[in-house]
Amino acid sequence: MSEKITTRHLGRKAILYVRQSSNHQVLNNQESRRLQYGMEKRIRELGFSDVEIIDDDLGRTASGSVQRVGFERMVAEVCLGKVGAVCAREVSRFARNSREWHQLVEMCSLVDAVLVDHETIYDPRDSNDRLLLGLKGSLNEYELDLLRHRSLEARKAKAARGELILTPPAGFEKEEGSLRKDPDRRVQAAITLVFDKCLELGSARQTLMWLIEQGLDLPVKTRTLSKWTTRWKRPTYQTVIRILHNPIYAGAYTYGKTEMQAMAHGTRLKKSSRRRPVGEYAVLIHDHHEGYVSRERFERVQEMIARNVTKRGSGAARNGRALLSGLLRCRRCASKLTVMYTGTKHDIPRYCCARGSLDVGKSRCISFGGVSVDDAIAAEVLRAVEPGALEAAAHACEDSAMEHAKLLETLGLEVQAATYAAGRAHEQYDAVDPRNRLVANELEERWNDALEKLALAENRLRAAQSAAPESRRPSQDAMLAIASDLGSVWEDPQTDVTLKKRIVRTLIDEIIVDIDDDAAEVVLVVRWTGGVHSELRVTKRRKGQNKAHTSRDTIDVVRVLARICPDATIALYLSRNGLLTGRGNRWTKERVTSLRSHHKIPRYRPEAAESAEWLNLTDAAAHAQVSPTTLRLAIERGEVQGLHPLPNGPWVIQREELDSPSAQARFEVARSRAARAAPPSVGQLDLAISNT
Repeated sequence: MSEKITTRHLGRKAILYVRQSSNHQVLNNQESRRLQYGMEKRIRELGFSDVEIIDDDLGRTASGSVQRVGFERMVAEVCLGKVGAVCAREVSRFARNSREWHQLVEMCSLVDAVLVDHETIYDPRDSNDRLLLGLKGSLNEYELDLLRHRSLEARKAKAARGELILTPPAGFEKEEGSLRKDPDRRVQAAITLVFDKCLELGSARQTLMWLIEQGLDLPVKTRTLSKWTTRWKRPTYQTVIRILHNPIYAGAYTYGKTEMQAMAHGTRLKKSSRRRPVGEYAVLIHDHHEGYVSRERFERVQEMIARNVTKRGSGAARNGRALLSGLLRCRRCASKLTVMYTGTKHDIPRYCCARGSLDVGKSRCISFGGVSVDDAIAAEVLRAVEPGALEAAAHACEDSAMEHAKLLETLGLEVQAATYAAGRAHEQYDAVDPRNRLVANELEERWNDALEKLALAENRLRAAQSAAPESRRPSQDAMLAIASDLGSVWEDPQTDVTLKKRIVRTLIDEIIVDIDDDAAEVVLVVRWTGGVHSELRVTKRRKGQNKAHTSRDTIDVVRVLARICPDATIALYLSRNGLLTGRGNRWTKERVTSLRSHHKIPRYRPEAAESAEWLNLTDAAAHAQVSPTTLRLAIERGEVQGLHPLPNGPWVIQREELDSPSAQARFEVARSRAARAAPPSVGQLDLAISNT
């Protein structure tokens, strides 16, 4: 027993502190751990009978960056005066930072406890030992920093050469000093498909939705005890965005994409990571290996994703009728305008600058209805794209076929993989002894699962093959015909509003908007993608006005029918022909009356029918003294002018047209033919039926 250990120390317990810095050391450095536990024998040889082993901190560093429950419990026991000696194989096991080291030494000095390692015994109350403990604590901290510095310098040097490959992402395998593509063609097709669909759909979220809709899985890397393996799982947003953001798929080697930031929260140190911009990467080597996309396509994807973030760009095209959401910026306060939807169906967009109201309680800058502004910008966009519409239509025909071919290829590779898995499960089932039912039952279940996955993959492939056959695709002539009338396609209710928003965002970077109160106009300064600016003025609708009006064609039909029909009959004809109001409602007598009053269309007066200027087919035929069929055939041949506003509606003929000399001459010919018609023969009155 050493002279530094007295009976006062032996009357209390001794604590043996066991620690290793990482989980890797715990798994692989078995001898080090055995030596630490072996210190118990030395402690008992020193005379301590009560020895407590604290090994809660196995796998935890002593640098001070993580919380150590075992160390805190040991310090608490020392403070209570229950400990006579704290022991470790090396004193560096206690702490590798000055704060915790000096805390332990100070507590041991206050309660008269000694520190013991495999070499000697330290008394913190002795000035020489205290000096030695202080030096050892500083050396321990310096040694850890030196080792860390050497390791980081070696890692950075290897990374600067592009040879440091830690974890290859899905689609790549480690090679000597580089990366190579995964030889699995299904993996290659899946990675390429993610980039292609993102460029096509314009959003990472829409790419995810398309993959889920088609039932396609994505490859991910998982770590086993021996190596990294690829498995397939249902795609998530994080999986898709990690693929799209990783420069490794463009053939670039990167190192130092993130940096750690430490912040003190009370007595604990909390670390967080921050993603650096591309220009701040520690190492960036282009054309390091073969990628899945070119550098230009990868940069296009990054720019598109950046624009989709509302705080940075116009934001991704979302659902909703508002065509310019995210593109409008207030000229008065430079804030982006937000969208509200009004109306009975909450489908009428209204743009307002409410940023000042939301942030600091100021009054709103500007606010205006969005339908007329959207229509004006849409007209400008169509005018800009019309020269290239025919060429775009030709490309659309080719892209449609290529897109379907890629989908079929991906599903075909999935069927091949499922066929291989089912065959392998079958071979394993055949190889087992049938009498060993414990194993045979499990292998049979795996075989059945593989067959179910194969059947599911085959069903998806057949559905894709029959969903868009060549015969259903529009011909090139049809596509060119559509391209020649873009306005009709744009206004078609079946046209996807998200697609229209993407077209607008492709051509327009931003729109600066203000209101000219004197002229009651919305002033729009359009900043086009190429850098050109143009100003557009749109009349601001007054309160109570609604742009969701009835179509001009329907109004013209009502104007014609009101010459010969009452409002109730007009409503019947409009509904029979499938026409609706501007709000999508069926026509009634009251709605026709309201439409006539708004557009100042005279109503039909039955009491003045005999002298009316316009007649229906029956009245016109009676006036011309011919049959209705004769009159209708004359109108269809162009001999008499008449109006037929609805396919399932009445004819409208002007009385003046019937009284014209040319029409009277034709009617006279028709009447004379009817007068010269041969009378029925007497022999035809009786029909004799032969009995033979």
